[in-house]
Amino acid sequence: MTEELTCFKAYDVRGRVPDQLNNDIAYRIGRAYAEYLKPKQVVVGYDIRLSSQELCASLSRGLAEAGSDVINIGECGTEEIYFATSHLNVDGGIVVTASHNPADYNGMKFVRESSKPISGDTGLNEIKRLAQENKFTDCVEPGSVSFEDTQPAYIKHLLGYVDVPNLRPLKVVCNAGNGGAGPTIDAIEHFLPLKFFKVHHEPDGNFPNGVPNPLLEENRGPTIDAIRSEGADMGIAWDGDFDRCFFFDENGRFIEGYYIVGLLAQSFLEVEPGARIVHDPRLTWNTIEVAKEFSGEAVLCKTGHAFIKERMRIEDAVYGGEMSAHHYFRDFFYCDSGMVPWLLVAGLISKTGKKLSELVDERMRAFPASGEINRRIEEPLKLLEKIESLYSDGCNHIDQTDGLSMEFEAWRFNIRMSNTEPLVRLNVESRGDDELMKKKTAELLALMG
Repeated sequence: MTEELTCFKAYDVRGRVPDQLNNDIAYRIGRAYAEYLKPKQVVVGYDIRLSSQELCASLSRGLAEAGSDVINIGECGTEEIYFATSHLNVDGGIVVTASHNPADYNGMKFVRESSKPISGDTGLNEIKRLAQENKFTDCVEPGSVSFEDTQPAYIKHLLGYVDVPNLRPLKVVCNAGNGGAGPTIDAIEHFLPLKFFKVHHEPDGNFPNGVPNPLLEENRGPTIDAIRSEGADMGIAWDGDFDRCFFFDENGRFIEGYYIVGLLAQSFLEVEPGARIVHDPRLTWNTIEVAKEFSGEAVLCKTGHAFIKERMRIEDAVYGGEMSAHHYFRDFFYCDSGMVPWLLVAGLISKTGKKLSELVDERMRAFPASGEINRRIEEPLKLLEKIESLYSDGCNHIDQTDGLSMEFEAWRFNIRMSNTEPLVRLNVESRGDDELMKKKTAELLALMG
């Protein structure tokens, strides 16, 4: 009987080491990926977790024994694999990472040529099947394993997003959470007039200050404290593989990702009027309003990186944003980056002469939002049906692109099941009425129990 590999998820591989993911499974995943995609060359890299380098070596052995040449770029962030795959013009890329999962977890994220994501409906299930069966055809000529440093080219690419000579000497607090962002900041800071104050900066797979996940309120204190003590212009924090980027203003206030989506959309539309902006259904009104105001087109897309990237390619969208702090860029191979957003925001602060709080305050007042609230629900489909029935009177528009979105004259909400966890996620926003937003959020939470 074939062994079930529980580490395969909807978009990637994630599991506890060594029972759910180990060197043998990593090797089999390498063999399966190569057998499915038949790539001539594959880029691999790994995050700062203690098990990552060893798992990457086993993965590389599997790829090479299946006949693929492996280019190892070493310790890196997820976006560096996206960059290297397209920059080197190879057939695929795999990064060993578990992002913000607990310290004893690890995982992998996969792309094919042109940094296109591989997820459940685009090949990941087939890779899982082959890895589970563990019956691989013998390869006549194994591939080679070589090492390449793509960081200089990656840093040069990042610098292309910002007008370096016109940057003001801003003070920036950066909190890598002992994840992978630190070395990238060290590499790029020499080219910038910014003054960095580094918090939890050294990569450390033991995560002495907790696993980096700035979405958790309890993880934000050190960033806020540093902003206040240094009189910084803004703060940035990342998750472990730094494909998500979180912002704090000069007062130490955490800025919901939703408002950063609107800010970045505006910055692109000012340069390219008429461009398309892809966004998720959780919170939408601000993004739609920004697109209208700056002659762009807002395009609704199901939540999740694979869906956003595919839709961006179809629409040739200049930018895509999710309120979860994933930001996608046409010029970054339609992929998400945690480094490009803060460079763009530093450029906006420099260009406008405004503080970060001033850049987002008006939009936050115009469209107050609850932020994402998660609950464990036993029968989520029944709950969604109940809520739709209760709120159908007076509803102007119902959308089921992703979960249930219902719009009314002065407020709207989206409630959806998580793609990755047994949770139901709620988001509520209103048109300029903070009290109404809070009241409706409390109403819906009471129904969720």
